[in-house]
Amino acid sequence: MKRTIALIATVVVLGLMIYTFLKGPAYQGGKAGHIIEDLKTLEQKAKIEPIKEKDIGQEKLKALRDKAGNTSSFEVSNSYRKKCASCHGVDGSGTQNGKKLMGPAIIGQSEETLLKKLNDFKAGRKENLIMKGLLMNLSQEELKEFAKEISEFKARQDALK
Repeated sequence: MKRTIALIATVVVLGLMIYTFLKGPAYQGGKAGHIIEDLKTLEQKAKIEPIKEKDIGQEKLKALRDKAGNTSSFEVSNSYRKKCASCHGVDGSGTQNGKKLMGPAIIGQSEETLLKKLNDFKAGRKENLIMKGLLMNLSQEELKEFAKEISEFKARQDALK
């Protein structure tokens, strides 16, 4: 009895295999074959143009400028851009791309006021760990240069209008 069942099962399996073979490979016949042909046709119709290297370069440059805060309409020093722009904005307005930044607006302040505030932060008379950390290793001459540059921002901005 066991041999009869095994023989019938073997015949059924072989019959199904022959039937499948005669119908064609799984992905080339029937509905699957039409789907593949349709995809090939669509691919040919919708010719996707490759992205130009120039466009990629421009996008990367724009992203870097936005990230570094280099979207000002006037030039600032690399020192200011590296140390100050991320919190105060590249133009000292306290904003970047229309968004409020962490630091307050410093544009329009006099050189003396800015120098006093920088010295206060460096000495710890004004509490701000970020400012103290940034100014700790700067000399008095470097602080004066920052104060002078920042005090000129308003005039530079007005000159562009």
